[in-house]
Amino acid sequence: MVYRVYVEKKKEFANEARTLLNDLRSFMQLDSLENVRILNRYDAENMDAELFKSAKKTVFSEPQTDIITDELPETGAAVFAVEYLPGQFDQRADSAAQCIQIISKGERPTVRTAKVYLLYGELSEEDINTVKKYVINPVEAREASLEKPSTLKTDYNIPTEVETLDGFCKYDEAQLADFVHKYGLAMDEDDIAFCQKYFISEKRDPTITEIRMIDTYWSDHCRHTTFLTTIDSVRFEDKLIQETYDDYIETRKQLGRTKPVNLMDIATLAVKYLRNTGKLDKLDESEEINACTVKMDVEVDGKTEPWLLLFKNETHNHPTEIEPFGGAATCIGGAIRDPLSGRSYVYGAMRVTGAGNPLKSVSETLEGKLPQRKIVTTAAAGYSSYGNQIGLATGIVDEIYHDGYAAKRMEIGAVIAAAPEKNVRRECPEPGDIVILLGGRTGRDGCGGATGSSKSHTLQSLETCGAEVQKGNAPEERKLQRLFRNSDVSRLIKRCNDFGAGGVSVAIGELADGLDIDLNAVPKKYDGLDGTELAISESQERMAVVVAKEDVEKFISFADGENLEATVVAVVKDDPRLTMMWNGKKIVDISREFLNSNGAEKHIDIAPAKAEIYKKEITGGFGENYKKTVTDLNLCSKRGLSERFDSTIGAGTVLMPFGGKYQQTPIQAMVQKISVEKGHTDNCSLMAFGYNPFVTEKSPFHGAYLAVVESVCKLIATGTDFKDVYLTFQEYFERPGKDPERWGKPLAALLGAFRAQKELGIGAIGGKDSMSGTFEKLDVPPTLVSFAVSTDKIKNIVSPEFKKSGHILVRLSPEYDENGLPKTDSLLAIFDKVSELLRSDKAVACYTPGMGGIAEAVFKMAIGNGLGFSYSDKLTLDEIFGLDYASFLLEVTDDVAGSRLIGEITDDGRITYKGESLDINALKRGYEEKLETVYPCDLDGQKDKLANISFTDRKFSAPAIKVAKPRVLIPVFPGTNCEYDSAKAVTDAGAEAEIFVINNLSSDGIARSIESFADKVADSQIIFIPGGFSGGDEPDGSGKFITAFFRNAAIKQRVTELLDRRDGLMIGICNGFQALIKLGLVPFGKIVDTDEHCPTLTFNSIGRHQSRIVTTRVASANSPWLAGTEVGELYNVPISHGEGRFIAEPEMLEQLIANGQVATQYVDPDGDATEDILYNPNGSVAAIEGIISPDGRVLGKMGHSERIGDGLYKNVPGNYDMRLFKSAVRYFK
Repeated sequence: MVYRVYVEKKKEFANEARTLLNDLRSFMQLDSLENVRILNRYDAENMDAELFKSAKKTVFSEPQTDIITDELPETGAAVFAVEYLPGQFDQRADSAAQCIQIISKGERPTVRTAKVYLLYGELSEEDINTVKKYVINPVEAREASLEKPSTLKTDYNIPTEVETLDGFCKYDEAQLADFVHKYGLAMDEDDIAFCQKYFISEKRDPTITEIRMIDTYWSDHCRHTTFLTTIDSVRFEDKLIQETYDDYIETRKQLGRTKPVNLMDIATLAVKYLRNTGKLDKLDESEEINACTVKMDVEVDGKTEPWLLLFKNETHNHPTEIEPFGGAATCIGGAIRDPLSGRSYVYGAMRVTGAGNPLKSVSETLEGKLPQRKIVTTAAAGYSSYGNQIGLATGIVDEIYHDGYAAKRMEIGAVIAAAPEKNVRRECPEPGDIVILLGGRTGRDGCGGATGSSKSHTLQSLETCGAEVQKGNAPEERKLQRLFRNSDVSRLIKRCNDFGAGGVSVAIGELADGLDIDLNAVPKKYDGLDGTELAISESQERMAVVVAKEDVEKFISFADGENLEATVVAVVKDDPRLTMMWNGKKIVDISREFLNSNGAEKHIDIAPAKAEIYKKEITGGFGENYKKTVTDLNLCSKRGLSERFDSTIGAGTVLMPFGGKYQQTPIQAMVQKISVEKGHTDNCSLMAFGYNPFVTEKSPFHGAYLAVVESVCKLIATGTDFKDVYLTFQEYFERPGKDPERWGKPLAALLGAFRAQKELGIGAIGGKDSMSGTFEKLDVPPTLVSFAVSTDKIKNIVSPEFKKSGHILVRLSPEYDENGLPKTDSLLAIFDKVSELLRSDKAVACYTPGMGGIAEAVFKMAIGNGLGFSYSDKLTLDEIFGLDYASFLLEVTDDVAGSRLIGEITDDGRITYKGESLDINALKRGYEEKLETVYPCDLDGQKDKLANISFTDRKFSAPAIKVAKPRVLIPVFPGTNCEYDSAKAVTDAGAEAEIFVINNLSSDGIARSIESFADKVADSQIIFIPGGFSGGDEPDGSGKFITAFFRNAAIKQRVTELLDRRDGLMIGICNGFQALIKLGLVPFGKIVDTDEHCPTLTFNSIGRHQSRIVTTRVASANSPWLAGTEVGELYNVPISHGEGRFIAEPEMLEQLIANGQVATQYVDPDGDATEDILYNPNGSVAAIEGIISPDGRVLGKMGHSERIGDGLYKNVPGNYDMRLFKSAVRYFK
C-alpha cells in the first residue's frame, strides 16, 4: 500500500515560498501573482501503517515548524507538482527511507517525493506556464501527476543483450558520417573511419557498447584531443608571440623532443625544461597520475615527516550550464576525488566561476538557456551544498562576469590535499590482482557526460542532454575520505582511479593494460540498465582500487567498517586487452594499443591575431570613478555568495575569507594548515588564482602571462616567499573547429604561460582544458586561469586589511618592458623585497592590485577594520584607477627605499584625494548592494538591540565517580563531517576520544550498530554529537537521522543511565545541537517526544547557509561545560549552518532564562545581543546561540567551539577557546 502525506512550512518559516514569490514577481515580472505556497509530498511503500504514522511526525515533519495533511488543501489556487526524472538521485527521498529504516530496524522502505506548488492570483495559462518553466528544469525534473499511485514499484524492462552493429565494417564514408550524427557521437568522421579500420582488422563488427566506450575514451574531456592535434604551421602577425614560439621550438630541440608539436606539448614543455635544468626537484612523479603532487616536509608535534601535497583544478562547465545544482555539486565532488584517489586527505577548496550578467532581465536570456541569475544562484547552492556536506573548507569564492560566459558557464573547483608519504603505495598492477569498485551504486545519471562536455552546443542539442548530468551524494564521498585516511587501508592499494568521465570503461579501464571486467558484478541503483549504460555511466562517489588477491577480504572488511559497499568487479591479466563481460557475453574486447591511440591523428594550421594591449580608459573625476569601481560587477562585494560556503571545517583555516574586525576585507590567497589527523603542525598551504578576461580577450598572450604573475603575486602578498611555488592551469576556449584564428587564441595563451614559466622558473605541473565554450555564434572569452600553490609556516602569513591609522601605504613595482610585461629580474627582486619587509614586520599588510587597480585595493584594505585613507596628491587618476599588475601595496610605519608613497591610513572613515572626500560607508553601501538581489546579505534587515541575559548562579554538582581520563564517544552518521575536529579537541583537553561509525547498509548492519553503540555508551562518560549534515539534512530538516537512532529503546535507556545515574555529560554542536533539541535532551535533559510547544532550531531567517566568525557572550555558566567561563565574557566562534535559528514560545523562553538555561547569546562588537543578521546570523529569538539542560550536564550550541587551535583565523582576532572540553575533563577529576 502507498501512504501519502503533505508537509508545508508554517507561514512564519516559509522561506522558500517567500523567496520564490519574490523572484517570480520581481525577476519574472508576474505582478498578478499574489501568493505562493510550497508543500513537500511524500509517498511511501513497504512499511506498515503504524510506522508511517510515527514517521509523519518524526521523519517527514517537525511539529514546531510544519503543517502536515493527508490531502491537498482545497483552495482556488493553480496547482502543479514537480518530481525528479526517473533515475535521478533524490537525496530527500533517500534520507527519509534511511531514517525510517533506522526506526524500524527492518528493510528499507520505498519513498518518493515531489514538490507541490499552489499559485494564487488572477493568473493566465501563460503565467502558470512561466512559473512552471522557472521551477522545472527538464534536464533533471518533470511535472508530476497529482494522483496517488497504486504502487511505487517500477517495472523495469530487463535488457539481456546489447546491439551488435551489423554491417558497420562495410559502411561507406557517407554512412559513417550519418552514423556519427545518428548516435550523437563526439568523435568526428576521421575517428569513426579509424574505428572501422580497426574492427575490419579484428574481422568483426563492433557492439554499440564498444563504440560508446571508444567515443568516451577519445573525447576531448578524457584524452584532450584538441590539445593533441598536430600543429602543421603557424602564421604570425605579432613579434612577441613569434619570438616565444621560436623559443618553444628551440627548447624542444634542447630537450630532444621528437613528438608532434601541439597545444599539449606547449602546455607541458616548460615543466620538462625546468626539470632538465635541475628545478622542480620536489615534484613527485609516477605512472599513476591522480593530481599535481609535490614532496614537502611537515613538522608534526616537533618531528619532521615526509609528506605529499596534492592539488587539482576541475571544471564542470557543460553540466552546470544545463543543470546548475547537480553540475556544480559534482564539479567539486570530482575535484575532490582526484587527489583522494591519490590516498590523500582533501581539506581545502577554492571556487572560481564565470558567468554572464546575473542582473539582466529574464527577457534577455538566450533562447534555450536558463537565465544567468538562475544559473549562478542554483550553481552556488549546488557547489556549497556538496562542499559543506563533505566537510571541505572553501577559502576563496569568486565569480567573474563577462558577457561571453552566457555562451557556456565556467565552473571551476580547485582543491588542495595532503598525506604522509608512507601512506601512499604506488605499484604497477600485476596479473591476478583484483579491482574493487568502492562506494556508490551505478545508475543512468551521467551517461555521456564526457562526450557531452566535449561538444559545443546549439539550442537543439541542449534539449537532448539530460542524462549527461551526474548527481552528487556528498555523504557517500565523505565515507571514502574517511576510509582512505586510514593508513592500514591506503597501504593495501596498489593503484586507484576515481569514477568521473567515462565511468567503468575509463576508471577501471585505465588501471592496467589488460583487464577482464564483469559488468554483472557492478552494483546498480535500480534494475533495467543494459551493458552499455553499466560501462559508461558516470554515477558519482565511486572509486576503483587495485589490490593483491590476498588483500581483498581485508580491504572489503575495512570498507564495511566505514559503511561502504565494496565489490570485486575485475581482474588484471597479462594480455593487453580490455574486455567486458555482461550476461555471459563478451560485449567489449579491444586492444590497449588501439584505445591508447586516441583516434585518428588531427592536423591544423594556426594563425594567432596580433596582440592588443588592454588599457582601461579613465574618464570623469575621482568620486565618479570610485563609485564606478566599487559597484563594478567584478569588483563589488561577493560576501553574500562566499558566506554560503563553510570556510572553517577541519579547524585549519589560517585566514578567513574576509578579515578585519568587521570581516569585510577579502583575502587574496587561501591559507590552511596541512591537515593532520592526530597531532599538530604549524605548516600551511597557500593557493591563489589569477585571470582577467578583459586583458585576455584583447591579447590571450598577455592575459595568460599576467594570470601567472597575478597568481604568484597574491602568494607573495600573503607572506610566503618565492620558493617552491607550483602552478596548475585552467584553459577554457571557444570550439576552434578548423579556423586558424580561433586556434590562435589558445596557442597565444599557452605561449604566454610558457614564457612566464620559463622566465620565473616555476612550472604548471597540472591543468585542465575545456575547448567547447561555444553556443550558436557566442563564444566564451579566451580563458587561462592560473592557480599558484605553495607552503610555509603559519607565523609568516600576513592578511591584507589595514591594521592602524597613521601608517602609510607604499607601492613597490618592477620595471616593465616595451610589451607592458614585468621584467623578470626586477620582478624577482621585488618578490624578495616584499617577503623581507613582511617577515621583518616592517610591513604589516600587503595587497597586490588586480582588476580594479590601486583604487580597489585601498578600498578593500580599508573596510575590514573600518579605517579611511588619504591619497597622495602626486598620484594621477590613471595611476589610481588603471591596471597595476605585478606591483605591491604595503602598509608600513616608515618609508621604504625604492617605493612610492600612495597615501596615509586614517581613522575618519573617508577616502580623500586632492580635497575631494568620499564617505567610505556610502561607498560600501554601493559595494554591497550591487549583488544584493542575487546573493542577499539582508542589508536592510532588523538591527534592534536585544536584552543581554545574565544568570550568575552555579548549581551543578560533581559526579559521584571520578575518572582521570574520561572516554568520549563520538558517533559518525552518514553526513557527519566534524568528527576529526571534535576528537582532536577533546583529546587535546585530556580525554580519550572514540569515533564510532554507524553502519546502515542493511538491517543487520543497523542492528549491530545499535547494539554496539549502546554497549559503548555504558563504557563512556561523555557523548559528543558532532556537526555535519546527517542524512544530508533531509528530509527537509536537520538532525532527523540522528534522532531516529537515539530514539531506539536500547540507546535511549543507556543515554538515560549515563545522565541520570552516572552523572555523565553530553554535548552537541551544530548538527549535534539540532539533534539534541529535537530529542528533548535540551532543554529538558532527557529524550522525550517533542511537540509544537517545544523549542527547536529551524532554517536561518536569511534563507541560506551562513559561514563566518561571530561573537558570543556567556549568559550562564551553570554547567560543567562552562565552568571555565564567566558570565559576560565574550568569545569568537566560527559558525557554519543553514538551520541555526533558535525559536521558542514566549513562556518557554522566560522559563529558560529564569532557569539559567540560556548558555550563550550572539552579540555585536559592543557586546550587546542583537537582531542584526551580521552578528545574529540566523535570526535566533533573544539572540540565543546555545542552551543547557536543567542540571547543566547537556550542552547544545550552534557555534563550532571545537574548531580551535594555534594560528587560526589570523585576520579576525579574538578569544576563541571557551575551554569547554578542558572543563568537561576537569569535571570528572
